[in-house]
Amino acid sequence: MKNPLRVGLVGLGTVGCSVVSIIQTQTDLLRKICDHPIEILAVSARDRTRHRHADVSPYTWHDDPLALARDPRIDVVVEMVGGQNGIALDVCQAALAHGKSVVTANKAMMAHHGVALALQAETKGLSLCYEAAVAGGIPILKMLREGSSANTIESLYGILNGTCNYILTTMAKTGASFEDVLEEAKRLGYAEADPSFDIDGIDTAQKLALLSSMAYGVVPDVNNLYVEGIRGLSAADVAAAEDIGYVIKLIAKARYHRGILHQAVYPALIPNHIPLAHVDDVFNGVLFKGDFVGEIMVTGRGAGGDPTASAIMADLIDLANHRHVYPFKVSVRDLIQAKPESMDTYTCRYYVRFMLRDVAGAVSHVARILADHDVSIRSLKQPEAEYHQGIVPLILTTHECQESVIQKTLSEIRALDILCDDPKLLRVEPF
Repeated sequence: MKNPLRVGLVGLGTVGCSVVSIIQTQTDLLRKICDHPIEILAVSARDRTRHRHADVSPYTWHDDPLALARDPRIDVVVEMVGGQNGIALDVCQAALAHGKSVVTANKAMMAHHGVALALQAETKGLSLCYEAAVAGGIPILKMLREGSSANTIESLYGILNGTCNYILTTMAKTGASFEDVLEEAKRLGYAEADPSFDIDGIDTAQKLALLSSMAYGVVPDVNNLYVEGIRGLSAADVAAAEDIGYVIKLIAKARYHRGILHQAVYPALIPNHIPLAHVDDVFNGVLFKGDFVGEIMVTGRGAGGDPTASAIMADLIDLANHRHVYPFKVSVRDLIQAKPESMDTYTCRYYVRFMLRDVAGAVSHVARILADHDVSIRSLKQPEAEYHQGIVPLILTTHECQESVIQKTLSEIRALDILCDDPKLLRVEPF
């Protein structure tokens, strides 16, 4: 019998326990597909006495996760603690320093420290794997790094946050307000008590930085990435989008051309005929286009214990079969430091909702300023259902114009005394 791949698990929450369950229950399958058996040797978590849905009693317990990372019997450390810095980063650095490969589900750490960790791994001939860090059980990193590696990726779009997608889907289905659906998402466990990380787009931005790096061979750059979350979206916006043949989704998008990297996260109107428009509820989806393979669309569960553990196991199986790949598709020395493209130069159509005071000439004031900036109106509507005493809703879409132009136009409109609320601007995404 060949020597086993000896694994140490740091973090025994939902994901960690699911990893234990898979290794314990899928022994026959793993034996057939792995060159070396996968064997859990040690575990570490904050509370040894906590009840867990997996039996961890057969394994050595380390109260100190750094002791596990230094344990000479272990070949690979699986980090499932989370967090950009702190113990998660310390564990990964210690594991690599002591000659152990690392598997992690930590998108925040990889987005901010992935290059340094990859360099540490490369220097020692070790593996750094993080399939579970992006889109849960969807094997999107492997698809970009391996399955589509002969292609130039022309464009990449993703719906990468299940919390936001659940909120937007439920608002579209029920007409409920953002605030009410967010509270429901908290009750159901889809949103954290403090949901800022999700609804402000930070989680999606970190995942996008990793996807961009894998797709384009660029240094992951989460600090120069345009991020806008879904706060402030109203049921009226969702209904208005549906009325003109669109759905609103929080999208992540990337495109690389001649050293310039366009990366952005924002809520956008997506045409109903685009497959990404039908990724609903807590599901994730990624749509990318290669110059030879054409469009590829994948969808699945982007979070949760079992899907995330499935992705971790895929990395462990690679290690058990001696499959060694660069963490970011190419060697760290070959990563490109791309120049970020400013959103100011971006061009698309726009959706704008105004809430105007019910005074004579209010609409004409708005139309005049739009015309002064050469912003052409494509459609205009005043939905009676949204009319309240003294307030006139005005919803319009524009023809294509530059982001800097529409922002300057809205800045001038904001100076008028006819607005009851800040205008809501959404991009109509060109596909």
